[in-house]
Amino acid sequence: MGIIRTDKWLTHLYDQPLKMCDRLRSQFSHASSSDIYTHLLQHGMYQIPLKDGRKTIDLLKQQNSWEILQKELKQLQQKWNGPDVPVYIFPSDTTNHSLQKDHNGKSGLAFKDKLFLFFSEENAIEEIKALFTHEYNHVCRLNAFPSPNEEDITLLDAIIMEGLAEHAVYERFGNKFMADWTTYYSEKDLQKIWHRLIYPNRKAPKFIQKHRDILYGFRFYPKMIGYCVGYYLVQKYTTTHNATSKDLLSIPSNEIAGITDD
Repeated sequence: MGIIRTDKWLTHLYDQPLKMCDRLRSQFSHASSSDIYTHLLQHGMYQIPLKDGRKTIDLLKQQNSWEILQKELKQLQQKWNGPDVPVYIFPSDTTNHSLQKDHNGKSGLAFKDKLFLFFSEENAIEEIKALFTHEYNHVCRLNAFPSPNEEDITLLDAIIMEGLAEHAVYERFGNKFMADWTTYYSEKDLQKIWHRLIYPNRKAPKFIQKHRDILYGFRFYPKMIGYCVGYYLVQKYTTTHNATSKDLLSIPSNEIAGITDD
């Protein structure tokens, strides 16, 4: 397990992503290579043809990204008593303008038992470490989560999970490599958004559109409000309780959000 050497996959199969996804079929029950690739595309993986895609691969190799993240994984496993899961690294989609503008071309996709990271040539090694910290925190939270089914995650669970992950970045790296969305709104605005928009919809399950719309700020919702409010609630809790990232992993979402009447 650990960091999978996808650099070797990319050397031979960069132009054939479906063949690379053949190697991932054992990680996804009853999914074809095409299904897997489509799902990864939706979360930031590169698509063919990708301008300068091989340049990104070369840069990631020059930065020793695979070796560095293997060390990071061991550190975080010890720090959080985290699981040993396979981690797959691929170039990101440089044609995705939102990904480039809002996230500097990087993205991740975390499951309870695996993790995918997507990077561009714009990402410095500290950014790569920060994103890995965020996404691996998700893996740890999902393993500490009481529900056996990730589809049972509510909107409240999702926003708290994002807040916990970005707090972990803050704890390790300070403000410098935190996501831009942590600065989008004032505390006063976040308090209003929490009470008026998110709290009434806190039980929205993962499979309905409103869950996704609020989490990311799609349609008429303010941009990234789910993430922003999640971080706001986690920061409030940690300030009051002096809790560490490890402490937070097993604390219920309701408790972190200060909800006592559910």
